[in-house]
Amino acid sequence: MIRGALVLVIAGLLAACAPEVGSEAWCKDMDAKPKGEWTGNEAKDYTKHCIF
Repeated sequence: MIRGALVLVIAGLLAACAPEVGSEAWCKDMDAKPKGEWTGNEAKDYTKHCIF
């Protein structure tokens, strides 16, 4: 039980450190990530926020 709670807390902390979608930092992170690893939503958001 405690182990599961610890995993959830760590996952929450790591997610909080990710840059906001559409921010300049997020666009740079996506530029560094291989295009083959992008999800459909990431590709759509990249096009919407980083190209246009």
